[in-house]
Amino acid sequence: MSPAPRLFLVRHGQTDWSRTGRHTGRTDVPLTEEGRRTARLLGARLHGTPWNALPDAEVRTSPLARAAETCELTGFGDRAKEWDTLMEWDYGAHEGLTPEQIRAVRPGWLVWRDGAPQGESVAQMTARADEVVEWVRGADRDALVFAHGHFLRALGARWLGHDLSFGAALRLDPVSLSVLGWAYGAPAIERWNDTGHLDGS
Repeated sequence: MSPAPRLFLVRHGQTDWSRTGRHTGRTDVPLTEEGRRTARLLGARLHGTPWNALPDAEVRTSPLARAAETCELTGFGDRAKEWDTLMEWDYGAHEGLTPEQIRAVRPGWLVWRDGAPQGESVAQMTARADEVVEWVRGADRDALVFAHGHFLRALGARWLGHDLSFGAALRLDPVSLSVLGWAYGAPAIERWNDTGHLDGS
């Protein structure tokens, strides 16, 4: 066990919408077969050395199917508790659209700065990310969460103490593994966007 709690992040596997770049907030899109296959590969990695299934970690998942199924396929479903706070950014009027489609109507739009009309603001996303950070740091064990691209990037930014906009610089691929931890007593990124389990797959 680490001297201070770490936060393990898993972005859900591929969906048809993530494959085509459509903003997927609260629409409950399922994993593709490729998403399911790669989730199993990540599961095998997490259950092997050095993590050995993170036996002491508390596990939580977004209730949306793409995250919950990724959690199940990696072998953590029986330990996981669903938590609405881990759901993806509510994109409101931009739900289902690609960035190009949105910018055709709103040139220069950036979700990290402008939020989503009829959806969540930057302040609302910041508050949700901070809730997760406080939950992890208030415990004496590691945590593993299964969630979504924009939300996990927001969580990375807030773990480090940066404004939410820092999340724009944190690329995160489907079925990736990241670890937020500590260095010299300060919040740090130990691992980010690690897809080594897909090498040669």
